[in-house]
Amino acid sequence: MNKAWFSWWDSDIAYSFRQSPAAVVAALLALVFVVAALFAPWVAPHNPFDLATLELSNARLPPAWLPDGQTAFLLGTDDQGRDILSALIYGARISLAVGLASVVLSVVVGVSLGLLAGFWGGWIDALLMRLCDVMLSFPAILVALLIAGVGRALFPNAHESLAFGVLIVSISLTGWVQYARTVRGSTLVERQKEYVQAARVIGVSPLRIMRKHVLPNVLGPVLVLATIHVATAIITEATLSFLGVGAPPTSPSLGTLIRIGNDYLFSGEWWITVFPGLVLILIALSVNLLGDWMRDALNPRLN
Repeated sequence: MNKAWFSWWDSDIAYSFRQSPAAVVAALLALVFVVAALFAPWVAPHNPFDLATLELSNARLPPAWLPDGQTAFLLGTDDQGRDILSALIYGARISLAVGLASVVLSVVVGVSLGLLAGFWGGWIDALLMRLCDVMLSFPAILVALLIAGVGRALFPNAHESLAFGVLIVSISLTGWVQYARTVRGSTLVERQKEYVQAARVIGVSPLRIMRKHVLPNVLGPVLVLATIHVATAIITEATLSFLGVGAPPTSPSLGTLIRIGNDYLFSGEWWITVFPGLVLILIALSVNLLGDWMRDALNPRLN
């Protein structure tokens, strides 16, 4: 374990990471959010969604450093008396989970279809690429809004897990297209190389060639694209939740918290919406900075 760690730490990618202050700061920031989200029940000062612990007398308290603020509520409270800091930790947990799950689903579908289209070609390639063209003609947020809205209408009393499943599928419905087109282009190049031709000559099955030989050589751009797509998926989820068709009200994400605080923004309780918005920006910024660094680190023309 230690030997493998030191081997990686001395690699070119690790050296590139250490030489990029933006990547280091972004990684530390992302690590803080991920750790806080994973250990929310232990990190959060309060459970903001336990109705038995909420008191309306604590509603709309300002942050602790302002007059009338209380040290028990460091970032203040919302209209229900929920601790903003605790709500941010739990909300980030939901936003990160939905964003990562939707990206994983998009990668699996997109890479599979891209490999199939690029390796086999012919009518399969034409059909899948026309499907990609059709999906790209619709705004991603509009498709996600439609699917999430229809899902909520068909299953108004559905369990939270089903609601989150509909949300993840709605975000992934257009996200897979970029992976499919990227992998398809790389596969068209790889299938003409000597190692693929040699594998065909000795009788290796097409499925094994795609899985064992072509796939590892086309994953580089996919990793970079997936890293950047995480931020897009989180923002899309926040947008859907802000519009009321995202995360269930019983488990609000960052977008839901922003929507709740928006009603009080002009009445002076700015902290209810500003802090969730700031956390959303920091998460998206840290992920995008990591994606930019990874794109440069994995680009052989820049090394």
